[in-house]
Amino acid sequence: MAKVDRRILKSQEAIKKAVIELMSEKNFDDITIQDISDRANVNRGTIYLHYQDKYDLLDKLIEAHINELREMCEWACELDFINATIPFFEYFERNYAFFSTMLASKGAPSFRTRFLAFFIEEFKDEVDKTSGKNNGLSDDIIVQFTGTAYVGVVEWWITNGMPYPPDVVAKQVGTLLERSL
Repeated sequence: MAKVDRRILKSQEAIKKAVIELMSEKNFDDITIQDISDRANVNRGTIYLHYQDKYDLLDKLIEAHINELREMCEWACELDFINATIPFFEYFERNYAFFSTMLASKGAPSFRTRFLAFFIEEFKDEVDKTSGKNNGLSDDIIVQFTGTAYVGVVEWWITNGMPYPPDVVAKQVGTLLERSL
């Protein structure tokens, strides 16, 4: 795998940071490539070198976070729900600017939809069919309920300025997941 030039990485990070900052200030539809360029202190051509347009930039930014969460799921699924949930809430805390902007922004409604779809898909294989606690319940309804609840708690926690430390909220969410799934 070829090593990526640090200048390229630095420019891409500045561009991503700029779009998140701008989205916290105004509607995504009102943001121009020139706004992003000015905020990131890069030429417009640099943005177009990496992204087709601002929608491609937003899509790639969202996809990068979803992929990071997907990678976490690969190893976290080996843990119990409480211990598996803690790294996710720590990740949300580390990436507070992104999640608070995406969950609060009217310009990125597709983020919440993709975020929810991701967790619903991840919860599909977690439904307990052996203990009897989910007898008579539809797997589809269980994962819809659980995914929506999980995303709702994350959204509430982020938009309220993270009123509890990540480990506290994660342990409670993990306990609720154990009861539901």
